[in-house]
Amino acid sequence: MVNVDSAETRTPAAETASRTESRPRTRIALIGTGGRSEMYIRAIYGQHADVAELIALSDVNQGRVDFYRELIKELGGTVPVASFEPGELTGFIQSNGIERVIVTTPDYTHADYIVEALEAGADVVVEKPLTIDVEGCRRITEAVAKTGRNVVVTFNYRYSPRNSALKEVIQNGVIGKVTSIDFSWVLDTVHGADYFRRWHREKKNSGGLLIHKASHHFDLVNWWINDVPERVFASGGLRFYGDKNAAERGLGARPERGTVDGLEHDPFRLDMREDERLKALYYDNEKFDGYLRDQDVFTEGITIEDNLALVVDYQGGPTLSYSLNAHSPWEGYRVTVNGTEGRAELEVVERAAVESSTDKKTVVDPSATPIEEDDAVRRNGERLVVQRHWEAAYEVPIINGEGGHGGGDNLLLSDLFNGPGVDPLGRPSGYIDGLRSVSVGIAGNQSLDTVLPVRISELGLGADLSRSQA
Repeated sequence: MVNVDSAETRTPAAETASRTESRPRTRIALIGTGGRSEMYIRAIYGQHADVAELIALSDVNQGRVDFYRELIKELGGTVPVASFEPGELTGFIQSNGIERVIVTTPDYTHADYIVEALEAGADVVVEKPLTIDVEGCRRITEAVAKTGRNVVVTFNYRYSPRNSALKEVIQNGVIGKVTSIDFSWVLDTVHGADYFRRWHREKKNSGGLLIHKASHHFDLVNWWINDVPERVFASGGLRFYGDKNAAERGLGARPERGTVDGLEHDPFRLDMREDERLKALYYDNEKFDGYLRDQDVFTEGITIEDNLALVVDYQGGPTLSYSLNAHSPWEGYRVTVNGTEGRAELEVVERAAVESSTDKKTVVDPSATPIEEDDAVRRNGERLVVQRHWEAAYEVPIINGEGGHGGGDNLLLSDLFNGPGVDPLGRPSGYIDGLRSVSVGIAGNQSLDTVLPVRISELGLGADLSRSQA
């Protein structure tokens, strides 16, 4: 039996302390002050204040910069944080001794800011996905080769104890050599719908869910089995959200956004006035850039898919069968890994049901913010079951920690700010991992367009992704 305790797979605290003793704080600039930036800001002014110093914030929307400046004061920040226009990134890095840039901007801008930061002399931490297309991959790989600087893609799902537990089962050879993986992810009509309200709804901005969301999932598979994707065939489409699907179901005319009066009983409505944080961060700052965070999910202009299926062949032999649905009545995932010695099954329920009359609607992402529910049939929770050939099944204990993603976010942040310690599971990720994850989505999008399988080696991403580099 495998018992995964995050404390047992990490460098002891004394070793971590020795790495940071007498080390000056890293000078950081953060670009992109949307919702994802808060995790890093709280870390810098909290647990990692001894090793990190936030010098400046940058965003196209000054109102969101001011929102986080106020938060920094609440967190005890006594030194005013500067701000600069995104177009001034190079000058600000070089004039202020910036050593690391954290990028939490919309996906389509990642490549621009990563390349500019590297060439200006800073390392980069970037939210997944690394980038959304072939051109972005090529530019980043060229900049890394040219500058020799470091790019880290934050795959926090690796650090979630349940995913780490499955990694340890596979890595220890409990089920033998992996032959195939079946992976089904369902996003519910709160979390899934949210991608169809925001900038993500246009594929030119996000690469679609195959890149923006599923890059997390593809990275998990790549990491779980320590292999590299080789060929992708994809199928899917927009079958639930959007104006045409709404018309087919007779939903009738709808307002273009949710923050309006008269829609109190619409389960797909997002009224930002009902959420103090969304109101302060987005609704109150629309005057700066006109960005609407609450577009109706059944209006025109949506160019991403809400139902997707892929078959992915790996260089080492396994085949992945993957599916994603963005309008499920519950949220979670099921993954089965088949091997020559048996089978491992991980089932996760993050939200058992979406009910139109519940205040749980305000929790958009239940994986990051766990919720308690009273459901007699489908229960929130996680279960990892292993069964070897000719033996009875057994359950593997999963030990969660404090914080988002079962304590995984705290482990990720520790690696980012203190430097990765000894980790037998190999959770810290670099830009090659980012390339491998988005390569599946990029190939998948090409397959959707051509209705043909696509070999990743023929995409021309600018780097060797083969197993020899694993």
